[in-house]
Amino acid sequence: MALPLRSAVPRRNAFHLPRRCRASTTNSRTPLLFRPVSSSSSSSSPLPIVRTCPEPTCACAPTPPMPDGLPIDRENPLNATMAAYAQQVLISTGRNDWSSRIEDDGVGESWGALARGLKGLIGRGGKYADPYNNVVLTNSSFAPSADPSSGFASAFIFPAFKYVPFIPISSSISSSEADLETFVRAMLLPHELHHAHSAVPEPRRRDMTRAPDLVAHFPDMIDIKQSPTILICGHGGRDMRCGIMGPVLRAEFQRVLEQRGFSTNNQDEDGTRKVDGPNHANLGLISHIGGHKFAGNVIIYLPPGLRTSSSASPSSTIATSPNPLAGKGIWYGRVEPKHVEGIVDETILRGRVVADHFRGGIGMDGEIYRL
Repeated sequence: MALPLRSAVPRRNAFHLPRRCRASTTNSRTPLLFRPVSSSSSSSSPLPIVRTCPEPTCACAPTPPMPDGLPIDRENPLNATMAAYAQQVLISTGRNDWSSRIEDDGVGESWGALARGLKGLIGRGGKYADPYNNVVLTNSSFAPSADPSSGFASAFIFPAFKYVPFIPISSSISSSEADLETFVRAMLLPHELHHAHSAVPEPRRRDMTRAPDLVAHFPDMIDIKQSPTILICGHGGRDMRCGIMGPVLRAEFQRVLEQRGFSTNNQDEDGTRKVDGPNHANLGLISHIGGHKFAGNVIIYLPPGLRTSSSASPSSTIATSPNPLAGKGIWYGRVEPKHVEGIVDETILRGRVVADHFRGGIGMDGEIYRL
């Protein structure tokens, strides 16, 4: 059964570029709750699981060999190796790999400016730095809606399940114009401050909490309700294990998802960016999320409107029910091509966690799941 176990106390600032992810930070809307995952499918269990990944039913890509001296860690447990966080910002770069430190990448392009600007605002010493509001910053291979040389960038926010196509990257001298600070206040600050901030003066408390009215400055924002988002670490600029495994896994996920009736092309016929819709999945590579030794590393965000199917196709006419994992993010490690079919069928289509590969999970309210 789901038991609130403890809240965690961070030791450092909560803004994390992925290379500095730590598991000691908390969500600020409520104290961070660690919930154990049960194998029971009863309503008292937070997440249903299947212990092992099913064997593939057809031929899949072989597992690529790893570089000498960089083996996959197959001994240490995966459970609880996901760093606790409140939100993950996925910056759309249109690239498949990045520099080791992503904040040093994208010079002269808006997506690089977005990473550096966010670090300046909510990183250590920033105006909105809060050790209880852990925001993970990650680059992704998704193509941006905004022109890279414009004054705007594009990003996904999880587990809020939002896509913001036009984020201003500059600071505005006019209070009536949206800028990057407007984005932070509208989307990334906590709804309520952690109780450790009880001595903070009220004016400062208001500055440190989210301002929902500012969302109106982002009329093009899309709520992702139906499309699962599958993210695979492919950051070869940091570690070649993920650099080698990531592209192979992306190809295998694309093959299996399309067999199951999903589209994975993130562009509609009219050229507009497609991020949500029935029978569509967002599939991309991302930068370092911690745990290269557990490659392949995969995150699956299952949107709140996702439904299960008793067949192997999401477009089946067979009656469906709400996916038990809807509204959650599931982290997997040690994923090989032979596991992809089982993960798609069990997690995306049936709503069950594959325990053998489970690193951790997160809910829309910031609750963290462990085995």
